[in-house]
Amino acid sequence: MRAMRSCWIALLVAGCGGAAEKAEDTTVGEAPAMDEAPAAVSLADVAGTWNVRSTVEGAEDKVVTYDIVATADESGWFLKFPDREPIPVQVVAVEGDSIVTETGPFESVLRKGVQVRTRVVNRLKDGKLVGTTTARYEVSGADSVTRLNFEGTRAP
Repeated sequence: MRAMRSCWIALLVAGCGGAAEKAEDTTVGEAPAMDEAPAAVSLADVAGTWNVRSTVEGAEDKVVTYDIVATADESGWFLKFPDREPIPVQVVAVEGDSIVTETGPFESVLRKGVQVRTRVVNRLKDGKLVGTTTARYEVSGADSVTRLNFEGTRAP
């Protein structure tokens, strides 16, 4: 038994030995190109009306359409769902390539009679307004949060 244990210990020590020396890198050339950082966005860049189509993650058949009205400053932003009063939007951050907004509480379009608050990360990509929405419903339980992806085009 001792001989077997000694053999295993010897194998373990041999397998965990120091690393072999690494050969010196002698390649010559340019460093690989790095992806360019996304361009910074300003509120003026997104000012105007956007026709938005939003889909629920994991349930792409659940679609919500609405307009986002954005201004060149933090005031005057709102959401306009069909047949509803405009809902004020608060701009909470403009950093790098993102504009973060919050809305609510207001009655959910997806869940009739349930109040919801949203936090949205908006970005400009190829002339479109794209991003994600996190909807937090005023209910208890595991289904109190829904994530949506959206794409908006400038209204004519």
